[in-house]
Amino acid sequence: MENILFKPLKVGALELQNRIVMAPLTRQRAGKSRTPNDLMLEYYIQRASAGLIITEATSITPMGVGYEDSPGIWNNEQTEGWKKITSAVHQKGGKIFLQLWHVGRISHSSFLHGELPVAPSAVRPAGHVSQVRPTVDYETPRALETREVKNLVLRYKEAAERAKVAGFDGVEIHAANGYLIDQFIQSKTNKREDEYGGNIENRARFLLEITDAIIDVWGADRVGVHLAPACDAHDVGDDTPLETFSYIAQELGKRKIAFIFTREGQSENSITPTIKKEFGGVVIANQGLDVTTAEKLINDGKADAVAWGKYFISNPNLVEKIKEGKPLTEADPETFYSKGSKGYTDYV
Repeated sequence: MENILFKPLKVGALELQNRIVMAPLTRQRAGKSRTPNDLMLEYYIQRASAGLIITEATSITPMGVGYEDSPGIWNNEQTEGWKKITSAVHQKGGKIFLQLWHVGRISHSSFLHGELPVAPSAVRPAGHVSQVRPTVDYETPRALETREVKNLVLRYKEAAERAKVAGFDGVEIHAANGYLIDQFIQSKTNKREDEYGGNIENRARFLLEITDAIIDVWGADRVGVHLAPACDAHDVGDDTPLETFSYIAQELGKRKIAFIFTREGQSENSITPTIKKEFGGVVIANQGLDVTTAEKLINDGKADAVAWGKYFISNPNLVEKIKEGKPLTEADPETFYSKGSKGYTDYV
């Protein structure tokens, strides 16, 4: 019997050769200019056998960064750097989407030329700024004005246009993990009283306006959305997650986008099966999966494809290893965000 992971899948405008997706992975190898480079080129070429690569999160504006040396897509140099990567992945027969990112309050003024991070509301996240040593607490962000929210929708659209110039097969909107769009979605971080706050419809408005703007650029069948319905990252939280994410899934279903990607652990309380039902399209499941669980999720109709992150870090040939039943190499967390090729392009 054919392994379901290797059965082709139509995802929007694309036909994936397998259902093994490379999850977006921040690796911080883009340098101070935040421009994709030859080391990143090698990294993505090595993993081109994935049914679909979703790139590391890529900032749409200098004010949207929150990590050292992560890449951007706001200028011509960055766009050209990504163009080399997409061309090489395509030459290997791969497909690649760019993940569009704004971290919102999960940043620090030291990354933003002294300016405060922005967010839907002036609610400070608990915890410390990632990987900054000695440790630094997050700051209380500045709440965006309504006109600034609308302007950010245009920044997402411009980034999507650059992604098209760079030769990507489509884009994924990062609306997960407690970053800016997720901060709008969830009630703990959104205390606004304008059209972008209050009820579920208003809190989802920012995501849906971005989605509509990017559909204008790409067509719905080349747009994906990344969600984290467990509400478990960067001190976010929602009073009614099932209702919130059901509504978002319904609205994205009306727009007939290519896929929804959900980062959520598998449990009896998982919201992903409801999202799949309400969305009606392709759902990519991610988080803590082994091969057997992944196959079962697809065979049970709870997902259409699966994504791995850490296993793709340490197994550039993950697709081939799974197909041949070979043991998988575990990743070394010490080199996730280090410099250079060690723990990046030297796995076999």
